[in-house]
Amino acid sequence: MARRDSFIEHLLRRAGFGASPAEMEYYAELGYPATVELLLSPEQVTDTVDGKIGVPGYVGVTTRGQFLPHQNITDARQRWLFRMVHTERPLQEKMVLYWHHHFATAYTKIAGVVGAVEATRMLAAKTGEDSGGVKGQLEMIREYALGNFRDFLVEMAKDVAMNVWLDGRTNTRARPQENFAREVMELFTMGIGNYTEADVYAGARVFTGWNMRRVGATGDPATKYEFFYNSAQHDTTAKTFTFPIYADGGTTIPARAAASGMQDGLDFIDAVVRHPATGRRLARRFWAFFVSEVSEPPTSWVEAVAAAYYSTNYSIKAMLRVVFHSHEFLAIEHRFARYSWPVEFVVRAIKETGWTGFSVNDTLTPLVNMGQQLFEPPDVNGWETGPGWFSTGGSLARLNFAAQLATNQRFNLRNDARGQASTPQALLSYALDRWSPMEYDRGPYEELLTYLRAGGNWTGSDAQLLTKVPGLVHLMLGSSEYQFA
Repeated sequence: MARRDSFIEHLLRRAGFGASPAEMEYYAELGYPATVELLLSPEQVTDTVDGKIGVPGYVGVTTRGQFLPHQNITDARQRWLFRMVHTERPLQEKMVLYWHHHFATAYTKIAGVVGAVEATRMLAAKTGEDSGGVKGQLEMIREYALGNFRDFLVEMAKDVAMNVWLDGRTNTRARPQENFAREVMELFTMGIGNYTEADVYAGARVFTGWNMRRVGATGDPATKYEFFYNSAQHDTTAKTFTFPIYADGGTTIPARAAASGMQDGLDFIDAVVRHPATGRRLARRFWAFFVSEVSEPPTSWVEAVAAAYYSTNYSIKAMLRVVFHSHEFLAIEHRFARYSWPVEFVVRAIKETGWTGFSVNDTLTPLVNMGQQLFEPPDVNGWETGPGWFSTGGSLARLNFAAQLATNQRFNLRNDARGQASTPQALLSYALDRWSPMEYDRGPYEELLTYLRAGGNWTGSDAQLLTKVPGLVHLMLGSSEYQFA
């Protein structure tokens, strides 16, 4: 079996969640440049993936009565995982995961304020399925994931889930709430060292009145929470910052009448998006997410990606085009230089191993044990990425999931290996082509062969393959070589 196209394989691990054999064949036929452009243009691919939930031939979901991903957070998690496995817009979905970490917003706190159903609607509802027309945060992120970062940040500032998460609903003229303004500067844009505590207080005053309200009749299932600019709660006085707010260098947002005070927040967002540190900070974060977590980016690379950001008025797509065509992204030394997030590991394993008779619900507890639960980042910083994923318990959970998936797929794995297993070496060669671990050193490679040879003479019989192929897949998926993307 021919080795898969290594450049396409690398791209799909980083810009997606790996690839099934059929997907690899499709993208390899397109070639690298055309694949990059297709990934960057999800609008060219009809998004029908949610309609395939429950259809034979796709990974399963587990229902508890009616499947309601816009009202039940467990169903919402299943739907998102289903999308990751089957989407034909892999980069878009990968960026949804990235921005969910960047704009970390957790279900538990929101549910504690508005209840479980409303919290799920705020996070996961799609407009067409919700009686109140709610478009949840995830759907909004999906819309802007490859779009304009300035517009994206405006929408995030008005998002009701974020409003609850960072306490914007309590931001009033008499008592400005600093959480959102602080995170806009510290986490979402410029980063620490580019603002002062005085800027945080001024930023809080900028967003006074950016609240939310409940609309609709009591008891009506269509009633919902929505963003509401409450002019009566806006601080109308001038706000001065230590960094430029306007292109002419002005640092003061002027006093405004309450009715037009929402412009204060828009002026502030324009300023932090335009700030020289923001493009570079986003570029460095893209380096860690797409290129390497074990080396620092060259200054020239950061400047090139940041230049794409500023020259296109903050286009995320333009930045990623530079990333994926850069020498650094394609360099051999940067392959397998990222620690796979638990969700990445699980989805890639399913795509490469198969899913017949398997439910994404079966991944939810293992993912928690690995350290990642969708819609539940631990705090405003998101998850601790990199080596932080690999606690003793988290690593054991990955190994156990590998065993669970391989055992579940054992009959299909046996059938697929027929004709590829004349010798243990032939079977291992087939497996290393189908799955995508980093290259094994001689020692681990020999250990895999030792496993295949153990237990008597090699015959390649169905009975032998039914034991050995799932066992081999378990060992490969659980190996350290498979934990890198």
